[in-house]
Amino acid sequence: MTTCEIKSEIDQALGMIGNDKELLQKALRSLRRLVKNKQDATLMTEEDFFSRVDEAREQIKRGESYAMLPGESFSDFRKRIGR
Repeated sequence: MTTCEIKSEIDQALGMIGNDKELLQKALRSLRRLVKNKQDATLMTEEDFFSRVDEAREQIKRGESYAMLPGESFSDFRKRIGR
């Protein structure tokens, strides 16, 4: 299905619910959520997420990690590791 066909189908669906304020509001909320997710640079694919987890595990195995000391505040921890 082409982008143009998808847009046409969306227009048709909106036309069918065009007189129902509640349904239109739900559609708008859904579209806003999609736009927000697309603009959110922190989102990643499941594959990217698990790739990062695997890499972090390998770094820990190599000793490339930090641990907070007992009683250490988060601010002090960040200062100690240079972040």
